[in-house]
Amino acid sequence: MQFKLRFLFWNAACALFVLASFSAYSQNSRAPETHGIVIANMDRTVKPGDDFFHYANGEWIKRAEIPPDRSYIGSWDTLEDLSRKRTAGLIEEAAKANAPAGSNTRKIADLYNSYMDEPAIEAKGLAPLRPQLDAITAIHDKHDLARALGETLRADVDALNNTNFHTANLFGLWVAPGFNDSEHYAPYLMQGGLDLPDREYYLADSQSMRDIRTKYQAHVSALLKLAGFSNPDLRAQHIIELEHAIAEKHLSLADEQDIHKANNTWQRPDFAANAPGLDWDEYFRAAGLSNQASFIVWQPTAFAGESALVASTALETWKDWLAFHLIDSYAGVLPKAFADESFAFFGKTLSGTPEQRPRWQRGVAVVSGLLGDAVGQIYAQRYFSPEAKAQAEALVANLITAFRHRIEALAWMDPATKAEAEAKLTTLYVGIGYPETWRDYSAYEIKADDIFGNIARGRLFYYHRDLARLGLPVDRKEWTMEPQTVNAVNLPLQNALSFPAAILQPPFFDPQAPAAMNYGAIGSIIGHEISHTFDTEGSAFDSKGRVRDWWKPADLAHFNAATARLAAQYDTYKPFPDLALNGKQTLAENIADVAGISAAYDAYHASLAGKAAPAEDGFSGDQQFFIAFGQNWGSKEREAALREEVMTDSHSPDQFRAATVRNIDSWYAAFDVQPGEKLYLAPPDRVHIW
Repeated sequence: MQFKLRFLFWNAACALFVLASFSAYSQNSRAPETHGIVIANMDRTVKPGDDFFHYANGEWIKRAEIPPDRSYIGSWDTLEDLSRKRTAGLIEEAAKANAPAGSNTRKIADLYNSYMDEPAIEAKGLAPLRPQLDAITAIHDKHDLARALGETLRADVDALNNTNFHTANLFGLWVAPGFNDSEHYAPYLMQGGLDLPDREYYLADSQSMRDIRTKYQAHVSALLKLAGFSNPDLRAQHIIELEHAIAEKHLSLADEQDIHKANNTWQRPDFAANAPGLDWDEYFRAAGLSNQASFIVWQPTAFAGESALVASTALETWKDWLAFHLIDSYAGVLPKAFADESFAFFGKTLSGTPEQRPRWQRGVAVVSGLLGDAVGQIYAQRYFSPEAKAQAEALVANLITAFRHRIEALAWMDPATKAEAEAKLTTLYVGIGYPETWRDYSAYEIKADDIFGNIARGRLFYYHRDLARLGLPVDRKEWTMEPQTVNAVNLPLQNALSFPAAILQPPFFDPQAPAAMNYGAIGSIIGHEISHTFDTEGSAFDSKGRVRDWWKPADLAHFNAATARLAAQYDTYKPFPDLALNGKQTLAENIADVAGISAAYDAYHASLAGKAAPAEDGFSGDQQFFIAFGQNWGSKEREAALREEVMTDSHSPDQFRAATVRNIDSWYAAFDVQPGEKLYLAPPDRVHIW
């Protein structure tokens, strides 16, 4: 349940290591001398009650141009730009330093330099992949296939944050606190097998999806041809047919978000009984999981369906599928022809991005992805002061207090349910800036002349690290983001939040800005993450991170009715005539937006301690608060990227997140919004949850 998550597909090899968000340009930034809302970005000819997104951001939208190497540009770019430049500077410093062998600084240098050494990559050609391709060629039966599939299993998914969720491996492993034993790490198995972003890319009958499928088949054929395979067109056709069959077995993103349906514990014998077709003993042996007695299977029907496909699909098709996904996953560190072909499809076709990012930016992304804590430790020391940490901690404390007061004031909630909800707030861990413990990379071998091996060993390093944690006590203060990441996250199984250093800076958090701006900008982000503790997913977990029904039936019925109304509201939003939002798919994030801005508004007024809010440039304190919230979402996006977002993201597109205000009573008073204006909702139709 991350606050803001988009992925840029520089190439398939970097899919595990991409940075969230977007542009190296800062066209929507507040000027350095501006400490507050940016009036120059507003279009005051637009009525706020008709279109709050353009009212808050319209002039900037008119000026802004999406850079050719981006699919999106938005208000987050100021910090993305700053964080990226800082991170690049730290990596370049490390690359020039003569650090001791084995040190984190040396690892950073060797990883970056190995990625930047294009002549060496060209000289090696396809040789780094040859042993694995030969092993695929040597597969003679379905027993061998089970071994090969098991060897590809990686811990590269995060079920609750939709991170790399539809892994191109047949299945994905997620190691996290157990649903039923939250004190120890447990293995979750997730559906996989697809290279396109979501099942709908294979199944939807719209012209845009048919066009993408045609271009995807051409991409598969092109990579196979580059790798020297005979009959690449026919092989590509069979691979696409297999992935289409896999997609038919997948659950939709909306259906995957029901935690109770995902809580399925299978013992080892259950796999052969419930999902016949795959040699599970050989699969688990090859995956290093022979001694694991049980798993939580997130999508049982998908496992049954995909396992049946292992038995029914021709062995040669599976071998071609394995070979293609191997090549595709490493395309970014193969000769330029492979990287260019990968970007042509994932960048240009899927995201509509005309140009690829400079190689140094891709190198920074790889290093920050594989050695995130090593870079982050330096980043935090240099760029996040103890004073900034203390100020952010105070603001978070105010938001938690505001949320507690909102729970106490709920007329519809039973005292027993309230007590459980307040217990979640009491035990909530909030990490500010950087983790308390840094990751140990001593077991990760990096060579200055072997980018292919560095990435392969990196994937294994993280996989083995997760396997080693199975059954061990949970570290509830562990972070899943690095300090240089412009994002925030709620971890319901740990009952924890993280706010990295990079997001706790202007324009979201500015100690010199009016309180109205800070609470409307970063305050709504913090409130969003706190409220995830009580959304449709978070509400399924108790104060210890266990899946437990702690709601009184009448309270849960009220909550479900309110959230259903919110889902229905978002179902009406159509960014394109042929494509509407899925209110169920984005429900948890929409709940967090509504509850987050509500709590931030309360915390803002509490911070005034009864004093009147000062006006700034003719705007009242409340107006500044809501405009700051709206300016969080100023953005422009290419059509292909927006379509992908609507179909695959658990967040609503930015323009509709800005429209969250139509559910907030105080917004109507602040801007004198009247019936007949497009965003107006009659009081009974406004959705209030927390």
